[in-house]
Amino acid sequence: MSDIEIARAASKKPIQEIGDRIGIPPEHLLPYGHDKAKVSQDFINSVQSNKDGKLVLVTAINPTPAGEGKTTTTVGLGDGLNAIGKKAKICIREASLGPNFGMKGGAASRPRAPRTRRRM
Repeated sequence: MSDIEIARAASKKPIQEIGDRIGIPPEHLLPYGHDKAKVSQDFINSVQSNKDGKLVLVTAINPTPAGEGKTTTTVGLGDGLNAIGKKAKICIREASLGPNFGMKGGAASRPRAPRTRRRM
């Protein structure tokens, strides 16, 4: 299956169900649609005394010839850590748009503003 076929076949869970699984009550989720939300500042303040977790950053790697890069690595780490009993959560800023447009690389991302010439 292509990337877009995989994405379209995935079923998303309601954000309230995800929040419940990780201990965020529904009243502390500020939903944006059915499958994403922001967490209230009150909830964030309420957990400040909890023990800190560990942070793993995945950044600036070259993708494999099959296109496995930062997103695939991050999801794999999250799944793997959860599989061995760790309480892992992942956060991805934005998935790669390149494969969905049939190309790879930075040029497949957001369009840039056109350059203009200045006359002196």
